[in-house]
Amino acid sequence: MSTLTARRSADQPGAGIGARLDSAWLVVWRLFTSVNFAVLQIIVLALLAVVGMTIRQLPGFAFRSAGDYAAAMADIHARYDAVLGAGIVDAMERLQLFHVFSSTWFTIGLVVLILSIVICTIDRTPRLWRMASEIRVVQPDAYFDPRLPDRVRLAGGEAAPDVATIRSVLRRNRFTIRTAEVDGLTYLYGDRNRWTRLATLISHLGLILFLVAAAVTSRLGDELGLVVAEGDTLTVQPIGTPGLLLVRNNGFEAPGLFENGMASDFVTDLSVYRDGELLARKQIRVNDPLSAGGYTFHQNGFGPAPNLRVRDLAGAILWSGPVPMTDQAGGLPFGTLAVPGRDLGLQLLLDRTSAGVGTLLVLPYVVTGTNADGTPEVETGFPLTVTNGATAEFEALDLEVTLDGFSEYTLLIAKRDPGQGLVWLAFGALIVGLSITFYLPRRRVWARLGRDGELALVGRSDRYVDFDREFGRLVDDLVAARGGGARARVPGGGSADGRPSGSGGA
Repeated sequence: MSTLTARRSADQPGAGIGARLDSAWLVVWRLFTSVNFAVLQIIVLALLAVVGMTIRQLPGFAFRSAGDYAAAMADIHARYDAVLGAGIVDAMERLQLFHVFSSTWFTIGLVVLILSIVICTIDRTPRLWRMASEIRVVQPDAYFDPRLPDRVRLAGGEAAPDVATIRSVLRRNRFTIRTAEVDGLTYLYGDRNRWTRLATLISHLGLILFLVAAAVTSRLGDELGLVVAEGDTLTVQPIGTPGLLLVRNNGFEAPGLFENGMASDFVTDLSVYRDGELLARKQIRVNDPLSAGGYTFHQNGFGPAPNLRVRDLAGAILWSGPVPMTDQAGGLPFGTLAVPGRDLGLQLLLDRTSAGVGTLLVLPYVVTGTNADGTPEVETGFPLTVTNGATAEFEALDLEVTLDGFSEYTLLIAKRDPGQGLVWLAFGALIVGLSITFYLPRRRVWARLGRDGELALVGRSDRYVDFDREFGRLVDDLVAARGGGARARVPGGGSADGRPSGSGGA
């Protein structure tokens, strides 16, 4: 009959599918609760992190527009094509190896590791709760066998302590006491730091928050470089962003730069605006940033920014202001300026004469097409050199350039890290959980007081504690409470006057 019933059950529609689903779920659950699987995940993430720290990564601003991405990838190709070849670099780009920490692979790894920790925590929580909440005061006689480790037996007699004395000694040792009586025997249970093991849940929470913070920062964070000339204003986010932030370089100082060529400090008087309203203003240094509008602005560098006036020969101004020279050519500051309203630009090279006078080489250029390798095809004109206050005239281009002076630009790194608060919360949870686990381990004592006053003791503790010494001190206190004349059998070897003797050890 049982065989027939089993066959009918298997023939029912969906019964086999349900069994297979249950089996698959059990396999997944065991996989995510496996320590080996967790170690494998950590190794994979570590290898990806090594790749991200070894290979040059795309800057944050590269993902702001297609043009920025193309320019950043052009720098990557210029760096690695000669070594690896363009095909391998293209393959690495498709594999997202140039932005590992925001890649799909790294994000999936973080999500899987978070799930693994969460599932492990869920799996362990009921067991930890039972270990802390389920207390057995009464133990069988075999449990108090003095031949086992961590057992003590104090002989009875007229000086035998009563229940109140034992409770008092245990309380002085900071134990919480429970008592039960069975068949004329009194059982006492002392517990200290009962809920300590649940602190591992706090540590797990810290790990989860660390990983969540990493995922949030990699996906929602932002980091970009801002080149702001002295007196200029620059947007932080793309135009059209709600609550648009702007930064203004009110002034820049680099003491010692012009006296001996080595700046002792560089300071930017920085203002941050949101929708035209001033949010904050501060003089920032390398290790003293300004935080405003969800971003932190770090002083990162500086460079020259000559003040130019570009006009047509009729006197109409096409450009007026500083031009940051953020690149180098032949070890000299180099920069470009696209002339507004014209299909040409100016290449600028800053130099000094033998007398130390600053000069600016101005070279007009026009982009006429694109080369086979994707770089722009440029046609240049005839260069002219100007000094402070002088004008270079390009008659064929209906253009003149006047150098009105020299100023500096400041290079700022703007960071938005939405996971920063989670990192601090994770750090706090991890420290609290580990501190409780290591510094407040659980100690437990079981005592059985016989009808003749014989006292049997059992001591247990978690790791990270020298419980032998604590248990010995507890026994000494009980012997002292009996008047010092009791005989005891305790683990550790020695005399039988309440000091270590007998068998066993932790």
